[in-house]
Amino acid sequence: MEDEKKKTVVSDVGAWAMNVVSSVGIIMANKQLMSANGYAFTFATTLTGFHFAVTALVGLVSNATGLSASKHVPMWELLWFSIVANMSITGMNLSLMLNSVGFYQISKLSMIPVVCVMEWILHNKHYSREVKMAVIVVVIGVGVCTVTDVKVNAKGFICACVAVLSTSLQQISIGSLQKKYSIGSFELLSKTAPIQALSLLVLGPFVDYYLSGKFITTYKMSSGAILFILLSCCLAVFCNMSQYLCIGRFSAVSFQVLGHMKTVCVLTLGWLLFDSELTFKNIMGMTIAVVGMVIYSWAVEVGKNSSTKNLPPMKHSLTEEEIKLLKAGVEDISVKDVELGQSKG
Repeated sequence: MEDEKKKTVVSDVGAWAMNVVSSVGIIMANKQLMSANGYAFTFATTLTGFHFAVTALVGLVSNATGLSASKHVPMWELLWFSIVANMSITGMNLSLMLNSVGFYQISKLSMIPVVCVMEWILHNKHYSREVKMAVIVVVIGVGVCTVTDVKVNAKGFICACVAVLSTSLQQISIGSLQKKYSIGSFELLSKTAPIQALSLLVLGPFVDYYLSGKFITTYKMSSGAILFILLSCCLAVFCNMSQYLCIGRFSAVSFQVLGHMKTVCVLTLGWLLFDSELTFKNIMGMTIAVVGMVIYSWAVEVGKNSSTKNLPPMKHSLTEEEIKLLKAGVEDISVKDVELGQSKG
């Protein structure tokens, strides 16, 4: 039993580590790829289409070689999920373009309470007081270190609302689809990735044209840009896989809360690698956020232990009366077997 618990803890930590490392890595790679000082590849939606195309290819190879098994999920469920996921990606890109960075960060922070409310509405899920307090601490901490200027406009506000609602629904759907169809995280990703890739590669260039005023066909590719696009795509496979894995193992709320560890890592690496300014306000906010994450982990563990204690105790031994009844049953069966054998003879 203890060995199983240790294996579960190791695999949980591995899933979170893969998500944090791949997410931070892809942000750093995309920063170099998209920034004016880098390769100025400003086609974010089309790049996401490349990400899902490579992910779909990995899933196809995995199924063909027998490393993973393909399970049936109704096409309408996959289409519905892909529409919501693509709305999330497009909404986030539009929100970043139309809003100030401060309001964009606030909209991202609002996902935690939105996910909580949606899980309560859709799955009647309730949260303890400790979990709610931890969520508030994390939101305050990340807010302190990321939110600066806050400017709101009507178009930006609508895009932010669409982005938050669709992203929250997408993350909840990942967990519910895995449970509903008893399908693994990678198997589900293999099913949804081709649809998302096709739709984003078709619609992505037009969304990017609206965002940047340029078509991808006008971009002059260089060997460095191609290298970073390939790096971004490879990291995206691990990022997508670990997202499905984490939400399947934990919950959408846990993924959002502990996912803000990525924000802390990005700020720190930005300071180390790109000479980004790291102020006392940033450090204080990151500290508060990390404390909130620790409190959240503790609160979830307390909740698990209390629910385990409330379960009725399992019987591990038989009473003398039960042993006698079992013996009598075995003897009775053996007698009947003999009688049947004699009648056949």
